[in-house]
Amino acid sequence: MKYPEVPVHEVRNLIEHIVEYSHLKFEYGADSEKIQSIINEMKQSLNDTIERLKRLEEDKALSAKEPNDLYAIRALRPAGPRKMWTAFNREKYFNRLRGAFLGRMAGCTLGAPVEFWSVEAMKDWAAFIGDPFPPVDYWSSIKNPNDKRYGVSECIKYTRDHLDGVPVDDDVTYTILGLLIAEDYGLDFTIEDVGKAWLKYLPYACTAEDIALKNLKAGIPADKAGEVNNPYCQWIGADIRSDPWGYLAPGLPEKAAEFAYRDAYISHRRNGIYGEMYFSAVIAAAFDTDNTMDALKIGLSEIPSDCLLAGDVRWALDAGKDIHNYIEARKAVEERFGGMSGVHTNFNACLTIFGLMIGGDDFTKVIGETVAMGYDNDCTAATAGSIAGAVLGIAGIPEHWYKNFNNKVLTYINGHPELKIDNVIERFALQASKLFDFIE
Repeated sequence: MKYPEVPVHEVRNLIEHIVEYSHLKFEYGADSEKIQSIINEMKQSLNDTIERLKRLEEDKALSAKEPNDLYAIRALRPAGPRKMWTAFNREKYFNRLRGAFLGRMAGCTLGAPVEFWSVEAMKDWAAFIGDPFPPVDYWSSIKNPNDKRYGVSECIKYTRDHLDGVPVDDDVTYTILGLLIAEDYGLDFTIEDVGKAWLKYLPYACTAEDIALKNLKAGIPADKAGEVNNPYCQWIGADIRSDPWGYLAPGLPEKAAEFAYRDAYISHRRNGIYGEMYFSAVIAAAFDTDNTMDALKIGLSEIPSDCLLAGDVRWALDAGKDIHNYIEARKAVEERFGGMSGVHTNFNACLTIFGLMIGGDDFTKVIGETVAMGYDNDCTAATAGSIAGAVLGIAGIPEHWYKNFNNKVLTYINGHPELKIDNVIERFALQASKLFDFIE
């Protein structure tokens, strides 16, 4: 797939020149109203370009393969094990959930300080501070240690010797938000309920979520918030919200995917929705499987079989057999997805799969190799850690990955700046057990 060439750097350079020439001409005494008129013409021209792009006719055959309606999605999915658990197994659930939750937190915390760093930059930094690469523990030191992420956690709090609780991240925040949605509105929550929760709990968001949140605040209905002026609707933002739905529907991939659909629809469309459905189903299946490969394959049974994401996942599962490390993994996705955004759902889904395949039953290798691949590596390592943790259980995660979490997790959710991990686990278990009262 070859994308049209968009001269991003040239466009940015042109805009910078427009800004500076407008300032320069004003300083030289040119008529400010004429300057403003030219600027307004430019702005209108750019808006016209966006509208022309929006009006372009789309591939109808592909659109038919990638519906946004849940029932249409289900009609196009392949056969699969919709219900793997028929009753709630509390002991098994707690073991797997602790592994999944702490595995997610570990992967996210490891990747967050080096999010979107190049491989070369990570390798050079590791060599400079004397850390192994790929990492086998949290970074011993990080650049700009006093900078705050999301206005909450200083960067130093993500390092090995200064870790005290799970530091804040959007991947962490959305995991807790999913639990709050289930608690506030019940397991039969609607897309409209998700919108209410966002308005109640989210002070801000990024990319597709930012647009959806602003649309909600502007009075746009929840079922429309994700499609108004949103070019990010296939980016990774829904994918990173997958985990709570798998935690709430252990052994029930169909139900987990349904939960994920209701959540994803607020901000995403098509493959953006499928990404959240896929990984939610994978995580749900991971509560009942003994290896990650089985879970990754089961996830495909909850998304349209001919959508772009399904094809990319199948490619990754096949190509991954011959990929042995982060270097080969990164090269493979760059060759397949040249031109695709580094925060696209499909791109990062494949990196996540490669991390799980390379690492196998070695949790440290799973998240270390995934982070080493770069791109949106706090998200990919968090998802990989969650899936591996669910399969391996808490005993499969080396203690150094979670001992300094000290039973607390930080978020930027309104009214919930800090939670006890044990309490979060219990609350997930309570909601998950309720679900089985209604499973036939």
